Amino acid sequence: MRFLLPLLLLGTLCTGGRAQPPRTTDATVPAPVAPGYDFTAPQLVGQLDGELDEISGLSTTADGNDELFAVQDELGKVYRLNARTGGLLWSIDFWKDGDYEGVEAVGPDIWVVKNTGTLYRIQHPGSPSQNVTKFNTALTSENDVEGLAYDTRNNRLLLACKRDASDDGNDKDGRYVYAFSLSTHALSAQPVMAITRAAVAEHLSVCPLTAGYNKLRDFFLDRPEYDLAPSAIAIHPLTGQVFITSSVGKVLMVLSAEGEIEHLERLDKEFFPQPEGLAFTPDGTLYVSTEAKKSAPARLYRLPYRAR
Repeated sequence: MRFLLPLLLLGTLCTGGRAQPPRTTDATVPAPVAPGYDFTAPQLVGQLDGELDEISGLSTTADGNDELFAVQDELGKVYRLNARTGGLLWSIDFWKDGDYEGVEAVGPDIWVVKNTGTLYRIQHPGSPSQNVTKFNTALTSENDVEGLAYDTRNNRLLLACKRDASDDGNDKDGRYVYAFSLSTHALSAQPVMAITRAAVAEHLSVCPLTAGYNKLRDFFLDRPEYDLAPSAIAIHPLTGQVFITSSVGKVLMVLSAEGEIEHLERLDKEFFPQPEGLAFTPDGTLYVSTEAKKSAPARLYRLPYRAR
């Protein structure tokens, strides 16, 4: 099993190493920039329609148009958005109301995941011949699935869990990603990726001592509860890197295609009060959606890809 290495609370870069005692922070060391993206200056696409205040998943469309798919966590609907403005183009009903947390376009079909791990395949979406097939998995509401990604290289969907079920035998100080094969329509018996507190400790031992280092230790290691809560997952189309956000802590994690951590960063809560959706276009442009929170409306941001 590959290990997804830890999300951290504030911007910092990590590589492998053994856990060591706490170190002194050097506040003069700047936080690094995410590979290819500047999350400190995202481009605001626009505020989203009020029906998407609870936007919980985002996907680019398979036809390559300047459009996106979205779901929200209360209604059994898929929404199509203008990627240039964030405007709502249309919506379709696909199932009864429920807590839907992720959406992915796979060829002409649209896949949606519920927080229980149930998957829905929508064929011919929006047409008179629309057909929906439901796939139950071994996951439950205890796992609280929050992210869905299409892994084209392995012809599978990745389901990122916000929590760990009480009876699955996994380390309770861990968050897990399962794979659903698009060939067999079966869920992996074991997680294909793991984010554990032990992995966090190991990587904190060799992180550059940026200004946020002590807060990283406090969030991940010094609290009695492991608060990591993946909220979105997406795979970079050019590099194969895995991007994950955690709404709790407002953090971004970037992993190599092999699952090794390459970048960890805190997202500015003024831009991303509750980051819940990630989606890449074929050229690497990244879209991030954030739910409405307090006085801040739901928003859509664009981050151009700048290859190094």
